Amino acid sequence: MTKRRIDHVGVMVKDIEASIAFYTNIIGFELKGRIQHTNGIVELAFLGFGDSDETDLELVQGYNDSLPVEGKVHHFAVTVDDIEAEFKRLKQLDVSFVDEEITTLPNGYRYFFVSGIDGERVELFQR
Repeated sequence: MTKRRIDHVGVMVKDIEASIAFYTNIIGFELKGRIQHTNGIVELAFLGFGDSDETDLELVQGYNDSLPVEGKVHHFAVTVDDIEAEFKRLKQLDVSFVDEEITTLPNGYRYFFVSGIDGERVELFQR
């Protein structure tokens, strides 16, 4: 098994343009990539600091704009080497799946969500 790390933290936003401007111009992030989700509704932007291999900030627009102010963090993601093997492994355990299948984004990234003990979302993610 590969060394795991937190890949990204997803934060829901109402205005992705304004959020990108805030995080880049004010906080100092750099926009690393931006894509439309395969569902055609959700837009994603990944921000970080240069070419470093650290945890990204993922801005998510269009998923759910009605959360309370303190509830904007949607999930955290853990990097895996083989998303299909991880999906099969977790199916053998007492794990609550949010997704019934692996999703592939237009940029080739693949993921699925499971629920943590208290209902938090954990994304298993392969770049």
